[in-house]
Amino acid sequence: MIRLIGYFFGIGTAFALLMAAGVAIYLGHITKDLPDYEVLAKYEPPVTTRIHASDGALMGEFARERRLYLPIQAVPDRVKAAFLSAEDKNFYNHPGVDLTGLGRAVITNLRNMGSGRRPVGASTITQQVAKNFLLTSSQTYDRKIREMILAFRIEQAYSKDRILELYVNEIFFGLGAYGVAGAALTYFNKSVNELTVAEAAYLAALPKGPSNYHPFRYTDRAIERRNWVIDQMVDNGYVSREEGTKAKAEPLGVTPRRNGNYVFAGEYFTEEVRREIISRYGENALYEGGLSVRTTLDPKLQRLARKAMQHGLLKYDTLRGYRGPVKNISIDGDWGKALSEVKGLDDVPEWQLAVVLDSSNAGLTVGLQPKRQASGDIVKEREQGTVAKEDMSFAMRHLVNGQRVKANSPADVLKPGDVVFVEPKQGAEGAYMLRQPPEVSGGLVAMDPHTGRVLAMVGGFSYSESEFNRATQAMRQPGSSFKPFVYAAALDNGYTPASVIMDGPITIKVGNTTWTPKNYDGKSAGPATLRSGIERSRNLMTVRLANDMGMKLVSEYAERFGLYDHLAPYLPMALGSGETTVMRMVSAYSVMANGGRQIKPSLIDRIQDRYGKTVFKHDDRGCEACVATEWSDQPEPELTDNSEQVLDPMTAYQITSMMEGVVIRGTAMTLAELGRPIAGKTGTTNDEKDAWFVGYTPNLVMGLYMGFDKPQGLGKGSTGGGLAAPIFKEFMGDAMKGMPIVDFKVPEGMKLIAINRKTGMRASKGDGGTIVEAFKPGTGPADSYWIIGMGEDGGNGSGAALSPRASQAITQGGGGLY
Repeated sequence: MIRLIGYFFGIGTAFALLMAAGVAIYLGHITKDLPDYEVLAKYEPPVTTRIHASDGALMGEFARERRLYLPIQAVPDRVKAAFLSAEDKNFYNHPGVDLTGLGRAVITNLRNMGSGRRPVGASTITQQVAKNFLLTSSQTYDRKIREMILAFRIEQAYSKDRILELYVNEIFFGLGAYGVAGAALTYFNKSVNELTVAEAAYLAALPKGPSNYHPFRYTDRAIERRNWVIDQMVDNGYVSREEGTKAKAEPLGVTPRRNGNYVFAGEYFTEEVRREIISRYGENALYEGGLSVRTTLDPKLQRLARKAMQHGLLKYDTLRGYRGPVKNISIDGDWGKALSEVKGLDDVPEWQLAVVLDSSNAGLTVGLQPKRQASGDIVKEREQGTVAKEDMSFAMRHLVNGQRVKANSPADVLKPGDVVFVEPKQGAEGAYMLRQPPEVSGGLVAMDPHTGRVLAMVGGFSYSESEFNRATQAMRQPGSSFKPFVYAAALDNGYTPASVIMDGPITIKVGNTTWTPKNYDGKSAGPATLRSGIERSRNLMTVRLANDMGMKLVSEYAERFGLYDHLAPYLPMALGSGETTVMRMVSAYSVMANGGRQIKPSLIDRIQDRYGKTVFKHDDRGCEACVATEWSDQPEPELTDNSEQVLDPMTAYQITSMMEGVVIRGTAMTLAELGRPIAGKTGTTNDEKDAWFVGYTPNLVMGLYMGFDKPQGLGKGSTGGGLAAPIFKEFMGDAMKGMPIVDFKVPEGMKLIAINRKTGMRASKGDGGTIVEAFKPGTGPADSYWIIGMGEDGGNGSGAALSPRASQAITQGGGGLY
């Protein structure tokens, strides 16, 4: 018996050794190419880039995986408790593998062999970290063993808190959300420290299978799984039974957070910032880098700019009649479904789409586009309203086969099934006004002239309708709004505001042809001062002035101001024939507003990386005394402005004073009603294709143009003073409300002398028709009457013909008018 026992013992020992050798060989095989778990120490997951307005309001988020990385110390205890209860209640006690849970899983899988059921796992949070970061998701025993080996190694290398931090930041929650912070925002529009017990439990339920517990498709299943997690939290002592019962009684309460832009009317601005980030750092930095971008946008001014621009565009558009419905749909049966599929203007929430149900002499009966619930389902209730005839009066002139026709009744304009835009009528329940998106468009920029910070930007009527940014991308002729740069060049090179120029006919030779510029009114007024020329926007005076000092000088100044990279030195360019953008125009006017200092327009104040380190800052002014460690009666620190002086400060004041005259006596007199110091210039291009106004107060510059994307005439009499200046007036009136009145600062050493407005000579005491003009030291009114251009007799003043390229410039535009 003893021999037999020894025999079997020997066989058993040999068999055990063989088994051990086999296991060792197997383990050696599957572990020889295990991933390096030390990469977890350098884990940098793709993180959402967030863009903020100047007041911190969120403007937009950009990510391939919507994730906000959250240190474990910032994760509330109840949120940790929910995940531990759902996934690994023994997490803080096991060495990486929960042997008890593993045993239960093995027994369950043996019982289920041959049943076709999916094998049950027993993965701890550490194992899930190993799988998610280092392995594939294949359902094999080899992968499971590799996962367990890595889990043991990870536990030896990292703390439990670090492992849990990796887990809650990496896992996928569905709806495009990664990490618990991103999931809290996506599902509940909350930060993690605002989550309730029920909400935390639902998020903890999702990693098991986000699509299986979808809040809208499988609501009952999602609630059942959430309640199971709550029960586990109660059993594990994380919440009381009373709290658990209360939490289980709550609905899911999922309110998906919308993607895109969040600051109202900020879409064009946000998109411009997005393009700038990509150009600076590349797409990966934008969509994965977790940048924090603080922009220059002022949300209040942005709303005011958008309102003023839209009012101006709509006023112009409605005066030209109605172009017809968006489309026509069938209203037989449930018209709500067909109407819900018509795309409206998401960024014009004041308007709604509606379908005409009935039209008569009195007006329209309309059905409003049904709203969608958070689940995406269309509400079943069908709302209706009315549009009275007087609330669609502009549509009584409508287009039929390209011809404007006067209608006698709303029924002549719209018929049942027509889809239209309507806006609720204030103070009248169920009453609406007919609306139509304008065909005409334009761009607007408001800027701080001292820093170049872009405070507001409007790129068109609706970003939803067109993403083309007319403030930065549209190349347009500025027309007469370019003239101040011609006059600034003259004032900087020996001319004075009292210099007299001939306002009379002139003919310029262009090869074998001639160019005869004209004033807007077709008349000429004879000799007049520079001030008069800019106030009344006289083309003939501007051409003579540019010709007298030479277009090369004008081109040099235009490039120095940043208006153009290169401006061909041809006389038509003096009237604004060269194409530029609203952004460049506003930046150039800012130089005149701030005393002649060059600025760099910027949409971004600061960019920080995912760790909070500042990687870009727009304001690069130095301040050595700003870093003092203590106060010892030293002078207050001062910022050192290192920007280039591109225009004499005295010249800047002279041209500003002259453009104040444009507002007080000239082509923008409507702005005088604001009762504030404002300098600016109107602009209208050939055939009234574009209408401009650019102007400023001492601390704010705003410029805009109005025109069709495919240039065409705006109509006879459509000038910058009539179309663009009123938009500027509405914006500035609202923006400056309640702010103190500040005058433009007169540079020290400047002489203020009364002159005769007509002759430009010193005025005697008691003379009429005088004005106080600013002169630089060493200059003053002329002692004798001298007229620039008086000797010109119909030629170009020098006898030189313009080049063929100049001829082309003339035929392409001809320049500013008014």
